Amino acid sequence: MAQPTVSPKGKKSVLSTILSWTIPALALVIAFNTEAKAWAIRGLMEVGFFQLHMSADTAVAALPEATAAEDVVFRDGSGNSVSLSSLKGKVVFINFWATWCPPCRAEMPSINTLYNKFKDSSNMVFIMVDVDGKYEQSNRFVKQNNYNFPLYVPASAIPSSFLGNAIPTTVVLNKKGKIAMRHEGGADYGSAKSEKFIQSLLND
Repeated sequence: MAQPTVSPKGKKSVLSTILSWTIPALALVIAFNTEAKAWAIRGLMEVGFFQLHMSADTAVAALPEATAAEDVVFRDGSGNSVSLSSLKGKVVFINFWATWCPPCRAEMPSINTLYNKFKDSSNMVFIMVDVDGKYEQSNRFVKQNNYNFPLYVPASAIPSSFLGNAIPTTVVLNKKGKIAMRHEGGADYGSAKSEKFIQSLLND
């Protein structure tokens, strides 16, 4: 008995039907799933979007006019507090984030990459701040994703010069405790440009 065949036109129709259902379904998943959104944003980062437009030379030149860091206190999971005033003489990378925030999740791998490049420097400090103050929840997320950067929650008010109405927000302080960079929104911090910028502050 002859086997039924599908004409090229029929194959195209089947493929078109599959795509007409698959694409909207994928869009819905991305729209309503935090991790799916993060995955989509991370993919855009990998092809060159969300790049930081910063020049080490420009940033260093602008430092004398940078805003002085107000004293802010953060607390780790063991209850130990760290104040920014105690970190003068070091370069401080501060990231404000939350587990429910897709762009926060998207930039985490790149921040972890940057952290691992500089974690052995005695003059470099990373402070990853869960703005919701839910240390246990954020710590579970960090461990599940095998990140090894240090995690904190706020232990004082966060000034608007650091954190406005958007997360993620990243603030980098120079050794004088002044704001050398402030960026709202997700970004790729694992790039050579980011590494060069941090190194320029360490060398200053």
